[in-house]
Amino acid sequence: MKKSKKDICEIAYVDRKKVVSVEKKMKDEPTIQLLAETFRALGDPTRVKIIFALSQEELCVCDIANLLGATKSAVSHQLRVLRNMKLVKYRKDGKMAYYSLDDIHIKNLFDECLRHVEEM
Repeated sequence: MKKSKKDICEIAYVDRKKVVSVEKKMKDEPTIQLLAETFRALGDPTRVKIIFALSQEELCVCDIANLLGATKSAVSHQLRVLRNMKLVKYRKDGKMAYYSLDDIHIKNLFDECLRHVEEM
């Protein structure tokens, strides 16, 4: 397979001003790692379906399991992953546990990503 050279620079040149500017804004390693873990958590189709569902309505585990055609155990496992990443939260109401997105940032992130893929 022949490599295309259209997508790389044809000369070696570093714009130091731009590099220094971005370098000053670069996040620290723990922040970068946490961001990568967040995207990894969102890299599973079942978890994406759960995030989509919760972007529409607050739901209990039984609701989500029914919606996805999955077991409560499987859904609980995925919710635990999402909860550990602070992407979803729950509230208890008697014997029921209702899940929702952790905050508006998660909804905004999901909505933007969805818009991006729908415009591809």
